[in-house]
Amino acid sequence: MKIIAVLGSKNSGKTATIEALVKELTDRGHQIVAVKHIPKKDFTMDSPGKDTWRFAQAGAQTIIAISEKETTILHKRENSSITLEEIIESCGEKASMVILEGFRSLVGRNVNIPKIVAVKSVDEVTFALKSYRPIIAFTGKLENGNIKTSIPYINISKEPRKLADLVEKHIGKGKNCS
Repeated sequence: MKIIAVLGSKNSGKTATIEALVKELTDRGHQIVAVKHIPKKDFTMDSPGKDTWRFAQAGAQTIIAISEKETTILHKRENSSITLEEIIESCGEKASMVILEGFRSLVGRNVNIPKIVAVKSVDEVTFALKSYRPIIAFTGKLENGNIKTSIPYINISKEPRKLADLVEKHIGKGKNCS
């Protein structure tokens, strides 16, 4: 499975980076799975009182909701010790690429996963260079994008194709799971 991670601080531009990347890569024929880490302690996608919530309250560990245009699978489980392997396993076999948002403790120093880091300041660039390996690009809300490193800063609102080209260069253009 081809994996890329997008890391950065809160409101640094991670979601906008992933949006642009998903659009470019799906236009090129990739089947993308986007996985978002939500660090809020009691966050739930489910809504109290809805049927799916009621099924979970009754004890169902997996709830599948199917409508005309989407399928939602809710796995009710403790995720504080989830592994990268478990995340990838849940992505399915049709994906050609997985884009992770967050999960820095799982992927930060994993040299097998290329990283894009969204930054808001030069201090965040410095932190990223010390904390993550390998970084293939910086994006985000940095004022002028002028950083003193060999790693490129890509303005995703102006150059989304450049970022997609870089991702394909680092993880391959193949459209099947590897």
